[in-house]
Order: sequence, then structure tokens, then C-alpha cells
Amino acid sequence: MPTLRALSLAFLATFVVACGPANSQTASGGEDRKAQIIANLKHEFPQVADLDVRIDTLKAAADGMDEGTFLIAGQPPQPFLVTRDNSAMYLIASDPIDVSRSVEELAEARANADSEAEAEARVRSAALASSVAGLPARGPADAPVTIVEFSDFQCPYCSRAAGTVKQVLAAYPEDVKLVYAHFPLGNHPWARPAAIASSCAAEQNNDAFWTLHDLYFDEQSAINTGNVIAKSRAALAGSGIDMAAWSTCATDESSSTYQAAASGVDTQMALGEEYGVRGTPGFFVNGRFVNGNQPMDVFVSAIEAAKQDPR
Repeated sequence: MPTLRALSLAFLATFVVACGPANSQTASGGEDRKAQIIANLKHEFPQVADLDVRIDTLKAAADGMDEGTFLIAGQPPQPFLVTRDNSAMYLIASDPIDVSRSVEELAEARANADSEAEAEARVRSAALASSVAGLPARGPADAPVTIVEFSDFQCPYCSRAAGTVKQVLAAYPEDVKLVYAHFPLGNHPWARPAAIASSCAAEQNNDAFWTLHDLYFDEQSAINTGNVIAKSRAALAGSGIDMAAWSTCATDESSSTYQAAASGVDTQMALGEEYGVRGTPGFFVNGRFVNGNQPMDVFVSAIEAAKQDPR
């Protein structure tokens, strides 16, 4: 059952509970008044009709208003305002916001927050660079901007984002390096086999990895658990890698190469989780987080900011 606070979000700026007339004109917390307020609350929100609802002490708030808190079994405390004549009550969906700061103070606070965010991004970028060293990459090794992508080959949003990433690399051929890190989600059954298969290809040849990367995203709708290895094998046939070694690595779960590839995928997922990746795709542009399948202009903005980073 949704909490009353969640329900109240839809009613934040509107009349919520119409109470009947009452004689009390003070911040009185008389039991009769509390009972009337609770009865009207339960009428408006049947979800709490059978729950134990209490009100703590009512106290004067703004002119003509009293404030209190509903205490409901199994739910967070729910603050509210009620007119002193009991004509209306408003559920408060969030804590009070401080609006006392001047425009100048807010500008300074934003500048400080931006400065802190930039410092955190630099630290994150350096840490990521060390952690993803050796992973498949596209673009100049010494590019001033590194994009680390955490992705899932079966994820439809990742497939769409792959097209945007190609545009990014084409627009910034000298400025951007892309590093791919695996983040196969548990609800995508062929994503992990594909991650392992492509890791096995990368172990032999960086280009072989990108052959599979492009295959998985370009033909995503035609791939399933039954054909992912066969399609991978066909795509790699002309790559020049040792296909027997790749096949053992990609399919023989008892082999040391398979286990090493699987462990690498797990390590990359753990790295993404450490830096706040919760879904795919997730990108770090010189440490700045870009979440999800974003349009080109979002990447351009992040890249242009990253190009100003000290090297």
C-alpha cells in the first residue's frame, strides 16, 4: 500500500480534506477536534481507513493555521496544516524549504557546489582511469577526454545510446577516447554470455571486441540465448583470432580462460556499482556522470566542460 506521504504528493497544492465546521478558533488540540480531523482523513484516503491513526499535539502555525503530525501505524510520520476553523487541511509532502537566502548567496552556493563537483570529478576520473586500464577502447590513447561506458549488450537503451556514442566519436576524433566496461543486468539472459564472449575476444584483439560490440547492438532484436554464441562465432570468423581458444574461453565454464573472463565482468560491474551505476547505460565523461540514453547535446556539454580540465 502506498504511504500517505506518497499519496499526498498529488494533492500538495490542492484542498485535501474538507472538515466540517467546529467551534474551536485556537490551536487547541482537543480530542474531539482530533477525532474529527482523523475521520475526515480516513474518508478521503480509504487506504488508511482501517489503520491506527493518531495526531500529536496541534500547535499554532501561520495566521489562521495550526500544524500537527499524523502518526500512522507502519508509515512515516505525516505532517499537515489545518485551518483554525477546520475548513481545510493540507498534507505536507516534503520538509520545509529554506527560502531565506538571497540571490547572491544562492549564486555563491551554486559556485561552491560546482567547484566541489569538479574536484570530485577529477578524483573520480583518475581512479576510473586506473581501474579501466586495459579494457577495450576506441579513440586516441592520449585523448584529453575519456568516456567510460558501463553497458549491457541486451539493453535497448544501450543500443540506442551506441548510435549516439558513434556520433560523439565522429565529432571528436582527436579529443575523445571511449572505454567500454561490462554491466550485464540480471534480467537480460544473453547479456552476460555476450559480455563473456566479447571479453574473450578482447583478450586476443581489441578490434575483435568491437566487432562483437557492434554485432550485439546492431542485431540486438535478432539475438537470443540460443544463438548468441553462434552469431558471435560467425562474426569473428574473419578476425584472425584463434577461434578454438576463443570458443573455449566463451563456452567452457570449467576452463581457466572462461573463469577469468567471467571474473573480469564481475569486477567491472562492481566498479560501476561503486561509482553509483544502478542501470544501463551509464557514462563517466572525465569523471562526470551522464546517466542513461542521453541526446548528443548532453554529451557535447559534458565533453566541452571536460576539455577544460587540467592535464
